[in-house]
Amino acid sequence: MSSFEKESLTSTLKIGPQEFSYFDLKKAEKEGFEKLQNLPYSLKILFENLLRNFDGETITLESLKSVEAQQEAEISFYPTRVLMQDFTGVPAVVDLAAMRDAMVNLKGDPKKINPLVPVDLVIDHSVMVDYHASPKAFDENVKLEFERNNERYEFLKWGKIAFKNFKVVPPGTGICHQVNLEYLAKVVWTKDENERLLAYPDSLVGTDSHTTMVNGLSVLGWGVGGIEAEAVMLGQPLSMVIPGVVGFELKGALSNGTTATDLVLTITNILRTKGVVGKFVEFYGSGLKSLSLADRATIANMAPEYGATCGFFPVDEETLAYLRLSGREETQVKLVEAYAKAQGLWSTGDEKIDYRDTLSLELSTVRPSLAGPKRPQDKVLLEDVKESFKAFKKDDFQTAPVIGKDFNITDGHVVIAAITSCTNNSNPSVMIGAGILAKKAAALGLKSKPWVKTSLAPGSQVVTSYLENANLLKDLEALGFNVVGYGCTTCIGNSGSLDKDVIAAIESKDLNVGAVLSGNRNFEGRVNPHVKANYLASPALVVAYALAGTLTIDLSKDSLGKDNNGKEVYLKDIWPSQEEIGACLKESLSPELFQEKYAHVFEGTSQWQKIPSALGDTYSWKDDSSYIQNPPYFRMEKPEVDAIKEAKILAILGDSITTDHISPAGSIKKDGPAGKFLSSLGIDQKDFNSYGARRGNHEVMMRGTFANIRLQNEMTPDVQGGWTKFNDEVLSIYDAALAYEKSSTPLVVFAGKEYGTGSSRDWAAKGTRLLGVRAVIAESFERIHRSNLVGMGVLPLVFENGVTRKDLNLTGKESIDILGLEKGLSPKMSLDLRITYPDSTTKSFKLLCRVDTKEEVKYFQEGGILNFVLKTLHS
Repeated sequence: MSSFEKESLTSTLKIGPQEFSYFDLKKAEKEGFEKLQNLPYSLKILFENLLRNFDGETITLESLKSVEAQQEAEISFYPTRVLMQDFTGVPAVVDLAAMRDAMVNLKGDPKKINPLVPVDLVIDHSVMVDYHASPKAFDENVKLEFERNNERYEFLKWGKIAFKNFKVVPPGTGICHQVNLEYLAKVVWTKDENERLLAYPDSLVGTDSHTTMVNGLSVLGWGVGGIEAEAVMLGQPLSMVIPGVVGFELKGALSNGTTATDLVLTITNILRTKGVVGKFVEFYGSGLKSLSLADRATIANMAPEYGATCGFFPVDEETLAYLRLSGREETQVKLVEAYAKAQGLWSTGDEKIDYRDTLSLELSTVRPSLAGPKRPQDKVLLEDVKESFKAFKKDDFQTAPVIGKDFNITDGHVVIAAITSCTNNSNPSVMIGAGILAKKAAALGLKSKPWVKTSLAPGSQVVTSYLENANLLKDLEALGFNVVGYGCTTCIGNSGSLDKDVIAAIESKDLNVGAVLSGNRNFEGRVNPHVKANYLASPALVVAYALAGTLTIDLSKDSLGKDNNGKEVYLKDIWPSQEEIGACLKESLSPELFQEKYAHVFEGTSQWQKIPSALGDTYSWKDDSSYIQNPPYFRMEKPEVDAIKEAKILAILGDSITTDHISPAGSIKKDGPAGKFLSSLGIDQKDFNSYGARRGNHEVMMRGTFANIRLQNEMTPDVQGGWTKFNDEVLSIYDAALAYEKSSTPLVVFAGKEYGTGSSRDWAAKGTRLLGVRAVIAESFERIHRSNLVGMGVLPLVFENGVTRKDLNLTGKESIDILGLEKGLSPKMSLDLRITYPDSTTKSFKLLCRVDTKEEVKYFQEGGILNFVLKTLHS
């Protein structure tokens, strides 16, 4: 097939009185794309996207052929929409506001800076667990949330009015991924185009890694940095390399006593071990029939944890059942069914899909599991948690008294038990399961241990309603699991402070205490600064560990405590059966529940409605704001794309350095650079809020870059945290970067494997750039962070020939040259690393430049993607 007219490949569908036009993949098969029929479903969606947006220039015939052939080639993907949460969304909107200012300075029209695709921002990351285990916890936390975040909320209300195609879901509604799953996602999207109603697959990118949760509903999407999302919003394609697709076959069904959480932790461990970074994972097999849509969403949610770009499930009868359950209109459900069947996107389970690589799992082999103590891929069987913690603790156990309390704190005590995060809150079966376990425990007289900070942060208002309908919320409350807010809370580091006397006891002997949470992230320093061991678990196990109060217990056989009659109670005695959960779900969950809760989703509470809305095409920046400031990206000099010479090393880091390590999201230390800056503005420590909430202020965030209390710079082995060496003096990384800036010295960072894992945090790249880092040299990069570095004009470079940072014998006193860029930048080019040691000897090593595509080269040459988009829109 040498050429074609794309309009010749359209067909129509009739649903009731409405007629829909669509680009027909089966027609494309007949016109020469014979392999489409057996292509993985996710790649069919990519193919349709390219076909629909075909222009012969950005998207060519070769682009289509490459997807059909599953070749590694660069393509331009146009997502249908963008999803944001407020931690990543606020800085994105700040950037758009700054771009409008920059456009005015260029004598252009500021309204050109406007989303061209639908954008939904869900405020879900701002509520903190200051109050807990109280009927007043929700109201008090919300009150504080509005007090702390009023400036940010005013700014977002301005954006809601100033920008077209931009909607804001107010605080107190739910977690963005769950709102997306339960309400925003359509599976098949429609729009009026060229006097026709065009139907096409719903797809998206999101500024949160766990955007992938909606893959469980057959919507193709994944997390990107805010930088890339802004470009998509402004009509730019997402430049990407066609991913390899790994087929993951699921067989059979889960055994009684195991949950979707156990399954996803097992899958995460399997896929991390295999290595699927940069790939699509697509689930298939007879086991799909035994998994509810919520189970699938749980698996899809943790794609970032198992390293994949997405974890996709095809459309089938369960997809339609969930759309009906969640209150979608019947016309939409029928459109999804008709479109999926017409396009070969419907799965019966009998299709022969051409997966180039496959894995298989028998679901009945899955056993109750947790993951920890500091990585989500580190699965631990329930019976092995005790030994896992002991191995992590290493030395002898210690105990410290808690002043004014009738208990002590010992190494291994669980001080946080949190039912939180979209991973499990989207799944009614595991939430109901936790409620039933709490009901049985409370009836026997069991109570949560007094040193445990318990909390329940439902993923949406629907969760609270079905727990109330099932008469289970009161039982969770009896154990201290009162609703604390609707948001990401503990999983994002918004766990709030522990009791001051508990903190004093922990600090008195540097105790190694634990948290158990039903989330997806448990990286070092993320959950709470006083908690070193963090385990992911199902909601029911979170409740069980609150009852036990310690990690040094084998819940598979040890007693949880004694009932009212003095009899020992074991986990098996109160564990809910699938029959109990099923009966409860049938009685408590209905489409009307979803319809009621989402009927006025964009209106918000009276507190939200009272916040004033500024007007104007450009934002009136407030010099005295500590939350929202005009960022410098459009005022910075564009760096020369040339050899980097006589650079100094800012940090030498190990393996699995996360975006949490690079740009923390949790609490701000008073004696750190960011804390000192806020104090200099007259802000009390109690009002510091969190790094996540301060992301609209670059002055705070650049001071917080590499400031995680658990970061270990190998240049300063005797001190942990954001420290480095400058002329043999130990300084904070920020202060050292400031000192290097005065002499215009370029900086580099060295690192190990999987640099930038975790959240899609654009500030991890923005802060790196603002500190003057020109290049990061690592063994490997996580997908999103690599592209974010490119998007901010920082070179991601990878060692070749099996070399690691350890082979370089670095101390931090070396001088670094990166040579080869003077010849011009091209995708994945080879560069030379030359190291000059203190004794004047030199060594050279080969580096692979991970600027991967021609589009990324264009971005980098302009100093970053935002500058490129501004130049494009102005011309």
